[in-house]
Amino acid sequence: MKILIIFNREPYDNTDVTWNGLRLADKLVAAGQEVRLFLMNDAVDMAREACRPPDGYDQDLAQMLKDLIALGVAVKVCGTCMARCGIYKNQPYFNGAEHSTMPALAEWVIDSDKVLTF
Repeated sequence: MKILIIFNREPYDNTDVTWNGLRLADKLVAAGQEVRLFLMNDAVDMAREACRPPDGYDQDLAQMLKDLIALGVAVKVCGTCMARCGIYKNQPYFNGAEHSTMPALAEWVIDSDKVLTF
């Protein structure tokens, strides 16, 4: 089964929404599912080296994303959002996070069995 998870929120937004989405992605991979992630809006910061946990937060979301990439999870990041969104505007995405487009997201949505958003 192909599962697409779309992230929209700033990684550290005083909630655990993004952390829970990454945890779910990890468990789906462990269950043998094909997982793909698309980051857009302020979630693009998660794919930038500059993204660090705030003081007192015990999870490194960028490292969790890198760990998923190392497991073979495809990660695409909105190219338009690179300059428009996040705290770290115009900073590049780290290796393994592919600069992408809305047409590519549309293709993934069409090709997925399930689409989840966080």
